[in-house]
Amino acid sequence: MTTLTIDVLDEKALNLLKDLELLKIIRVRKDKNRDDAIAPDMVTKYKGAMTAQPLNEVDKQLDELRNEWE
Repeated sequence: MTTLTIDVLDEKALNLLKDLELLKIIRVRKDKNRDDAIAPDMVTKYKGAMTAQPLNEVDKQLDELRNEWE
């Protein structure tokens, strides 16, 4: 058995894959261990965690952080 990862670009392709599965030619399953499956949860978890800051404040903070290591 060979395992492939595919990107379905059109709903018609998904229907074809389902038909092949009904014919017991292939098995379709969703991979829950992929990194992109985790990303939406991470976005929801951290959304709004940072507040907008003026660019000069961000630059100042970066300079301070860099100077701490010198």
